[in-house]
This record gives sequence, C-alpha cells and structure tokens, in this order.
Amino acid sequence: MTGTQLYLITPPVFNLDEFSDQLADALNGGSVASLQLRLKEAADEEIIAASHVLMPLCHAHDVAFIINDRPDLAHTVGADGVHVGQDDISYAEARAIVGDDCIVGVTCNDSRHLSMTAAEQGADYVAFGAFYSTDTKVTSCSADKSILSWWTEIFETPCVAIGGITVDNAAPLIEAGADFIAVCGGVWNHAQGPKAAVQQFNKLCKG
Repeated sequence: MTGTQLYLITPPVFNLDEFSDQLADALNGGSVASLQLRLKEAADEEIIAASHVLMPLCHAHDVAFIINDRPDLAHTVGADGVHVGQDDISYAEARAIVGDDCIVGVTCNDSRHLSMTAAEQGADYVAFGAFYSTDTKVTSCSADKSILSWWTEIFETPCVAIGGITVDNAAPLIEAGADFIAVCGGVWNHAQGPKAAVQQFNKLCKG
C-alpha cells in the first residue's frame, strides 16, 4: 500500500435513511478505504439494521465495512472487520470470534507498548490518538505525531491516526506517515458536505 488512505467513522447517533444518503454522497467524492460503524449506545438490533443498509453501500464502492467493539455482531452480519478498544474485548477474544479472514484493528492510544503488543499478537492495524480534540468520544490521552513516524519507520503493520481530524489539520499526520486517517465530524459536518470533504481529504492524501 502506498500513501495515506481515508478511514471513515460514522456519527455516534444518526437517522439511518438520512445517513445512508450522506454516506452515498461521501463515497461519490473519491477513494475511501473503510467505514467503521460506531454506535456505542445502540441496541444490537439497531446495529444489525444499520449494517444491512450501510454494508452493501460500502461494498459497492470497494470500501471495507468495520464494526466498532462488537466482534459477535461483526461475525453475525458478515462484516469485513471489527475495531476493539483497550476497554473492550481483547484482541485474542475478538480474533477467536471473527476468524482469521476478518480485519481486527486495535486502539493503542499514545502507547508504544500497546501498539507493539497488538502487532505481535496479529492485529491488522493499530490506531493512535487522539491527535486533536474531538466531540465524538471522551479521550483519555493526547498523542503526538512523532509516534506515527516512529511506527512507520520500524513496523509493517498499518497505523491509523484518529481524533478530531479535519481537512485543516490532517496534513501533519499524513506527512508523519499515517497509513490511514480516521475521520468522523471532519466529513459529516463539513461546511460543503461529505462529498466535498472526501474530495479534499483525497487531495491531501495524494500530496
């Protein structure tokens, strides 16, 4: 893989019909590597219903569909992957549930130790952050872009930069070597709409 790619994260709450239109608009804006369905407070039925609507849309654009926290639901709906945090189920438990062919990504905050452990265990990517302040979630740490440079110089496992990323502040993280930039509000709340946001992020990723 060459260059930085865009990793979209859904808003924490959304109207499914309205958001599916937003997602379609975003995916028409350019290259997107993956979408993470992140509905922390939703019932299982809501997550499954959202998956049935959003996953086919992602696959039509060759976008990987990843579910946050819930390997059991990822397995149930046939998602491409699952993302687990440090306070969620362990990497080993998640892998056992979803199998060897599924993507398993791990939140590593700003920790070199956690990231090395995750990669050694077999994680498909490690996620660092938050790099900037974010309204999407409560963050317990603040990461420096130097951890991205350190990681990409030493390890082959891809790294994801996350936390408050917008078209105005993404460039330093891309230059530092992030394989993926994970974006939520920076796309869905963009003044010109999701499609324009993805177009602008793609331009940044291509340098």
